[in-house]
Amino acid sequence: MLKFEHDKIVPYNESNLDKKQQVAKMFDSIAFRYDFLNRFLSAGIDIGWRKKAISQLKELGPITVLDVATGTADVALMTYNILRPKKIIGIDISDGMLELGRKKIENHNLQNVIKLYNGDSEKINYPDNFFDAVTVAFGARNFQNLTKGLMEMIRVLKPGGKLVVLEFSKPKNAGFASLYKFYMKIIAPGAGRMFANNKLAYKYLNDSVQAFPEREQFTSLMHQTGYKDIYFKPLSLGICCIYCGSK
Repeated sequence: MLKFEHDKIVPYNESNLDKKQQVAKMFDSIAFRYDFLNRFLSAGIDIGWRKKAISQLKELGPITVLDVATGTADVALMTYNILRPKKIIGIDISDGMLELGRKKIENHNLQNVIKLYNGDSEKINYPDNFFDAVTVAFGARNFQNLTKGLMEMIRVLKPGGKLVVLEFSKPKNAGFASLYKFYMKIIAPGAGRMFANNKLAYKYLNDSVQAFPEREQFTSLMHQTGYKDIYFKPLSLGICCIYCGSK
């Protein structure tokens, strides 16, 4: 099974825990500031990125959707607002994030439509051919084994179903890329330390972005793991990309 440098990037280099356990621990520790820091660090642009990603499913009109690495359920809630599926399942390995997500769902009175569970992207607890669509927003970098995660997601997709991945990437413009690199290496960890008392979590953000197999390399991996009709769309000068593929 193909492995990438990204699979080895972990939040806590001195820890004996595996990547999955470290990521869960990290998100538990920053859950209380996660949504705020997303808005703060992106100046709110991340909301538009998520909406554009979900809009890739409009033509499909999915009835059942799986949101992998759902976190605090931002994408699950937006998916309901944009697409109105009958059922959305969100899975995540961080109980701290899920707890906040459930509160947001209750505030919107959507408990009967959106359900959140502790779940692993590499061992999805649903049968083959179950979901019309699968979404992952800024979670693929956290997979312990990216290839295995992609294989699991296509397994639970129905034939004709679609995967949409939203993930950070590196800008191609040299001048903007230098500014972006400084922001991710210095500013984001500084904000993480100031607002969430966790500089390492946002250092991990930068390290994992740098190591992630992006653009053509990621779409090549999607092809190798069985997806068809694959395409990607860079957003905001290449800060992130939407990746799509069908079963």
